[in-house]
Amino acid sequence: MAWALSPFVRTGPGKLAWVDPYGDTLFNEQEAQAALPEAAELIERCTDASQKAALRDLAALLERCAATPGSYLWFMGD
Repeated sequence: MAWALSPFVRTGPGKLAWVDPYGDTLFNEQEAQAALPEAAELIERCTDASQKAALRDLAALLERCAATPGSYLWFMGD
């Protein structure tokens, strides 16, 4: 996932820039909803098949989290 999110600068705008590849990151359903357009943009720009597959999986998880009140999506870093 860190490789798939590498286009985002850690200090840049947006929610996906918050994902720490080395530490844990937790999104609630509102943050997941805010990150959905960012994931869609990355999928559109992506040219690598395995990276695109990872981003599609991420988008599906973000959608589930956004649709479930009180839920969280936990990114576990290295």
